[in-house]
Amino acid sequence: MCLICQRIELIKSGDNPYFVKELETGYVVIGDHQYFEGYTLFLAKEHVTELHHMEAPVKLRFLEEMSLVQEAVSKAFSAQKMNVELLGNGDAHAHWHIFPRREGDMKGHGLNGRGPVWWVPWEEMVAEEYQVKGSKLEGLVETLSKTLDQMIEMKG
Repeated sequence: MCLICQRIELIKSGDNPYFVKELETGYVVIGDHQYFEGYTLFLAKEHVTELHHMEAPVKLRFLEEMSLVQEAVSKAFSAQKMNVELLGNGDAHAHWHIFPRREGDMKGHGLNGRGPVWWVPWEEMVAEEYQVKGSKLEGLVETLSKTLDQMIEMKG
């Protein structure tokens, strides 16, 4: 079983503290590390490695829901810019990386702080000081959950 499928099983059993909300096509979770505060993932419910492996209606809904999630992340965490990526090179299960960006958030890793998140060395991005747990994690989950609920209610 892939790592993302394992995390989804933890969500289903109520044992994933990073879980924010279940949507029609996926699960919203706060990222384990918060170098970029508000970093969120949107995990496809279906185990597929590529978007083009999804049935067209599911794929379109997955894209629509990802857009909703990234907008909620932007609002919830006061982003100046959003970075959204679907890579799957490490974990071959369709999932979006959603990064809220702010001026100066590269801490010296890019041209005046401008550049892709991946310019930050992986070891630094996932360093212990950026691991989120306890009340900090609960606060991030609650903030994003409330924002998503408000947006869903407004669009519904």
